[in-house]
Amino acid sequence: MRSLSIVALLLCFGCGSEIGDSCVISSDCDPNGQRYCDISSKEGYCTIQGCDYDTCPEESACIRFFTGNFENRPCDSTSQCTLDELCSLEGHCVARSSEVRYCMRTCDGMGDCRGGYECRDLELMVAHGGEPVLAPGVQIDSSAPKFCAPALR
Repeated sequence: MRSLSIVALLLCFGCGSEIGDSCVISSDCDPNGQRYCDISSKEGYCTIQGCDYDTCPEESACIRFFTGNFENRPCDSTSQCTLDELCSLEGHCVARSSEVRYCMRTCDGMGDCRGGYECRDLELMVAHGGEPVLAPGVQIDSSAPKFCAPALR
């Protein structure tokens, strides 16, 4: 009986390592160091930084954020920004160097995210930030992955 308890304890040691789980330190997310704990998010957020459209675990998607406030030239799908800029969902050209990418838990609705987090659909992405990194040439629309992020309402 005691050995069964030890096995259960060892199996549970790896629990809580999915993208979007709460954490205090990075080893809570992955004892091997592949994932880290973003402690700037409420109750921590297990993530992987520096992802691309096809590199996140299956429970997540690669999401880009832009650091800083930008009120640069307006853009849309028909007007191009310069080579060192991207067109954000908010409709402004932003410097590529301001982009940070994280794997974030995907969701279908608010009930899929833990307490204090919101399921960001296209409308909330525009209002609160973050947008999926999709394969080259694929446009962000209402079918783009939604993701769990700290609620800002």
